[in-house]
Amino acid sequence: MEANEPPARLVVAVRFAPVGKLYHFDASAHPEVRPGDRVVVETTRGRQVGEVVCFVESAPGAPEPEGANKPIELVASPRELAQQQCWKGQEAEAFAKCRQRATQLDLRDVKIVRAEFSYDGTRLTFLVSTPDENGRLDVKSLREDMQAAYPEPQVSVRQVGPRDAAKLIGGIGACGLEARCCCSFLVDFNPVSIKMAKEQGISLNPEEITGMCGRLRCCMAYEFEQYAELRKTLPKRNKMVQTPKGLAKVVEVNPLKETIFVEIREGEESRVVEMGRGEFEMVTTTPSEAQPPATKEQGAAEPPPAPTAESPTAQAANGQAPQGAGTSPARSGDGRRSRRSRGDKRGGGGGKPHPQ
Repeated sequence: MEANEPPARLVVAVRFAPVGKLYHFDASAHPEVRPGDRVVVETTRGRQVGEVVCFVESAPGAPEPEGANKPIELVASPRELAQQQCWKGQEAEAFAKCRQRATQLDLRDVKIVRAEFSYDGTRLTFLVSTPDENGRLDVKSLREDMQAAYPEPQVSVRQVGPRDAAKLIGGIGACGLEARCCCSFLVDFNPVSIKMAKEQGISLNPEEITGMCGRLRCCMAYEFEQYAELRKTLPKRNKMVQTPKGLAKVVEVNPLKETIFVEIREGEESRVVEMGRGEFEMVTTTPSEAQPPATKEQGAAEPPPAPTAESPTAQAANGQAPQGAGTSPARSGDGRRSRRSRGDKRGGGGGKPHPQ
């Protein structure tokens, strides 16, 4: 490195919770920092003590990211660590006072999740949640009361979502795990939809797909991509496939085993058989097209008889007037002549006499 070349910027990833997000900070002023060290940094919630997880190395030739990372103020000494533990021991008392005051104010929809002091005790933050995460909280009176109870630190109330609240509280998972996934290894919460449950054939019973947070379980996203890729190579339900026994309808699909269950008809009976990938071929026939024609015993309608040469349909097709057409007594010429002749007879010579 040349003398006039600026030194490479040293960036580290810092975490403030055992299972929390990583935030990047500039450690150029402290080149002695190593992963596992505790450092003091400035955040939106005041000065915090975090743990250095790893170094952040940029790809060769990659441009510097926009915006400057905040610098590390100092490497935490035993004095700062002891101070942090002292304030952390007072969080339980602050949490109990806040929950008691919320009950007195009749804030039924507000759930106090946690109280957090900054490492030096200059800030006190209360984390709260509500059933409606998009709803607006009116906790101004609660914040003012807690500020009066703790005049030295700056008190703030921050709303968190139901998933974050469940992560902070901890506990046994809905599946029986001693520690929930969000408390063990999940750093970010990915979107989860009901489509993921349908794609994997999971029961849509709300009690079976809902987590302790009241939202869809995060674990439904773990294998969704694998299921989606495997289903692309298998026929869908109610489709027809060609089997050694003939055409059969798909009634169920098992993507992980790459097998399907088909319904095979044998006379008047039918049975369901599991087949592997090499035992069937996909066809474009729909189930309605694949049904055999009905017989007389099954109530099928007989086709109309073919028209004969003497039938009106055949004569019309040959361009001939059907026999007997226009011979209605009310419209035929013979009928008109008969009526005139009958009128002459009834008139008794009332008409013009015929010349002799």
